[in-house]
Amino acid sequence: MSAQLIERFYTAFANKDADAMAQCYAPDATFSDPVFRDLRGTQVTAMWKMLCARGADLVVTHRDVVSDGAVGSAHWDARYTFSQTGRKVHNAIDARFTFANGLIATHVDQFDLWRWTRMALGLPGVLLGWSPLVQNKVRAEASKGLTLYVKRHRLG
Repeated sequence: MSAQLIERFYTAFANKDADAMAQCYAPDATFSDPVFRDLRGTQVTAMWKMLCARGADLVVTHRDVVSDGAVGSAHWDARYTFSQTGRKVHNAIDARFTFANGLIATHVDQFDLWRWTRMALGLPGVLLGWSPLVQNKVRAEASKGLTLYVKRHRLG
């Protein structure tokens, strides 16, 4: 059942159907990745809504879905143009999940943030994307963008 939920989640993501993605999460679900750290509840679904809405050329694929009912995992790839620089990005992500009452309770995505900065930011990412200064700036900009999106769309 949980593997089907993961499949449903990534199929919805591939279709940029953030509402269907939101239905896969428990109301108090948590999400974390190297950029969006420690999101909770409506912040989680708002992030996916924002990413789907902004991802004009976003292409999402997934594979290797595994679940034992309590925990699960998958690999997914996102290909898109980073709007701030116009650079093409291919982000390879490993996801881990826990489930409660048939819904996603925790979702943790892992990817190489330095690799992402090299693609998204170009030379500055190559030279400084490994540094906490640049990585924290990426996190701060993403958090600011999510906060503005939530306010603009009256989410949360």
